[in-house]
Amino acid sequence: MIVSGHALAIPPAVVDAVQMPAWRVRGEKMEPLATGMEVLNGDQVKTGVGARVYLKLAEGSTVKLGESAQMNFHSRSLKPQSFFHGALDVLTGAFRFTTAQVAKLKKRELAIRVGTATIGIRGTDVWGRSGKEQDLVMLIEGHIEVQPAQGEAVTMAEPMSVFIAPKGAAALPLGVATPEEFASRARETDLESGNGALMRQGKFALRLGDALDESGALNLFDRVWAAGYPARLRPVADGQGWRYEVLLKGFASKEAAERAAAPIADALKLSVSVTR
Repeated sequence: MIVSGHALAIPPAVVDAVQMPAWRVRGEKMEPLATGMEVLNGDQVKTGVGARVYLKLAEGSTVKLGESAQMNFHSRSLKPQSFFHGALDVLTGAFRFTTAQVAKLKKRELAIRVGTATIGIRGTDVWGRSGKEQDLVMLIEGHIEVQPAQGEAVTMAEPMSVFIAPKGAAALPLGVATPEEFASRARETDLESGNGALMRQGKFALRLGDALDESGALNLFDRVWAAGYPARLRPVADGQGWRYEVLLKGFASKEAAERAAAPIADALKLSVSVTR
């Protein structure tokens, strides 16, 4: 059997966790993010209100996006698991990039653009946000160099140092974040404990509405899909033929699915129940 090299290629990034709604935009196609989904060169990742997304890079680092964020992903690495070469363009919203301990030993050439500022990344933990009035970068651990749109590059090596560049103006002198400020920033990109998220290998699901005939199920599927929720169809025999359930699969536990049920039911205006 001959298997093409493309079939064996490791994607530069995959979706590790999703607090919905969120989407992947590829060309003219926009579809809801689902765990395990590949993120490739040229893709854009978008999150809705209250959403969070974790991406796992092939070399082991994690990229977190907060709500109402847009990020363009670029990577042409031939072997991203051993040498990651790419760029993350954060157009709006908050992000956090964290290098895993093992990944710190691997080579990478990664730039992150936060609005008008560009960060050179090696092995580090950094948080940032691109907003309407300013761009902000906070170094949590490691060493980075930030190049603002105006002025010279700024080296950041002290933990909790903060870089702020007002839109259309020169960057401010470096500041220092308090522990309370860091905790507040981190919550913007961390999964919310009270809002169940889809996780890789999650075994539990939410059933959206009742089992329907094929036409009704497809209509509901399209509505849920367009709202940013990665629905799936499951056929069910009812003694007179087949009906179809619309499911959201990938919750790590029954409790996680139950936490997600109320906000999802409210967002989609549907009855929701936990299943497997």
